[in-house]
Amino acid sequence: MTPRCQGPDQDRPRATAPGGRRALLLGGAAAAAALAGCAPEPMTNLALIYNPAAQHHGIDRNPIIVIPGLLGSRLRDPASGRIVWGAFDGNAANPGTPDGARLVALPFTDMMATPGAAVQPDGVLDRVRIRVAGIPIALQAYAEIMATLGIGGYRDEALGLGGAVDYGRDHFTCFQFDYDWRQDNVANARRLMAFMREKRAYVQGEYARRFGVRDADVKFDVVAHSMGGLVARYAMLYGDADLPADGTLPPLTFAGAPFMARLIQIGTPNGGSLDAFRVLVDGRDFGSPIVPRYSPAILGTFPSLYQLLPRQRARAVVVAGQPGTAPDPYDPDLWRSMGWGIAKRDNDADLATLMPGVASAEERRRLALALQGRLLRRARAFSAAMDRPVTQPPGTDLMIVAGDALPTASRIIANPETGAIAEARTDPGDGLVLRDSALLDFRQGQEARTPTVQSPMGFHRTLFLPREHLEITRDPTFRNNILFWLLEEPRVAPRRA
Repeated sequence: MTPRCQGPDQDRPRATAPGGRRALLLGGAAAAAALAGCAPEPMTNLALIYNPAAQHHGIDRNPIIVIPGLLGSRLRDPASGRIVWGAFDGNAANPGTPDGARLVALPFTDMMATPGAAVQPDGVLDRVRIRVAGIPIALQAYAEIMATLGIGGYRDEALGLGGAVDYGRDHFTCFQFDYDWRQDNVANARRLMAFMREKRAYVQGEYARRFGVRDADVKFDVVAHSMGGLVARYAMLYGDADLPADGTLPPLTFAGAPFMARLIQIGTPNGGSLDAFRVLVDGRDFGSPIVPRYSPAILGTFPSLYQLLPRQRARAVVVAGQPGTAPDPYDPDLWRSMGWGIAKRDNDADLATLMPGVASAEERRRLALALQGRLLRRARAFSAAMDRPVTQPPGTDLMIVAGDALPTASRIIANPETGAIAEARTDPGDGLVLRDSALLDFRQGQEARTPTVQSPMGFHRTLFLPREHLEITRDPTFRNNILFWLLEEPRVAPRRA
């Protein structure tokens, strides 16, 4: 236990529920102790609290599906066996080289047979391997959330079957859904539906073998981080349905709801994120000599990134010298005129690397602009489908965990002459995702705000934490609350028919 000094308002998580006020978690006695000087931070013994519930594995306890966010699944090239994302050593694909760039990028047209199109997901990244001065080092990624679920008695199938942990035959309580996070979120929602059908049949078989109960009405509690929450929520609302080609909304069927008892979104950018806009415009430089830079030409081929753009109503992108107006972030003409992303006029060398079979610079640019326009229009349709006002069906709860204490970009200003962008404003969030975005609050970006949240999502409750985007799952209050929600909190509706 590490002692630390803090004032009475520092680093204190807050929990809220619809219709209720924020609870002050620092009582009078605790405040006096904090003001008196340094004291050890109290730490809840989660194992002691949740051991009784953790040891129960009956059919009245839902199995778990864990869904990582953007960058959270390892990607591998099946032809060569090389890691495309998830390890940074001499054997991993380097986007700074021509062959590495073509492995990381997706094709510009459906007819292109590029190596990146064959890349497949290869497990959730519980740890990331890097190599420093020839020494391999593992960095924890999603290991913390798996450890928390382990306290709750959930036995992860991937760890068990992979030989990392010997659970015997107890692989029916927890599953990790890995997916190609470069791809369209709707396509990954369809994969999630197939995954849930497969795992439901598997769990039903375990219930029949263990408890003699056949064809049990299995529902999952889904824990989804960041973009994974968008994949899960689209599946919940629309199931396998694609976005209609004419731009209309898909039928609202709640086809995924019968598989989900609770969907817990953690740091999910329901209203988009300016970080996605920035990396599409300028590429991603991780600020480390170990992790290579990813160019706008490469990232501009990823449908998922466009589907993380903020809405026009949020006024997240403004143009210098044009007060009172906010352009549409999904407008292809805006991206072309500003020279953003793969529409940059000086990036033909990158385009030539990614399209070695296209000889003409003019044709390469035409294909790049066509791809960008197609993905922006698709993203506009995706955001409209996700912004639809809904009421959760009985037996399915949506719960939100979000950061609200770190300055997070809420407005970017663009130079109309050069297209250069700069941060103009910050608001509360987790450093990457605004509080307003996590809630899909329609007040985002509005100067005149109504007193209450205006969200179409119909969420059940929220938990706010003063943590950075990737640190939320490591917060003691998060770990305590998620175990309570999963294991002990009474359900509003019966879990089984």
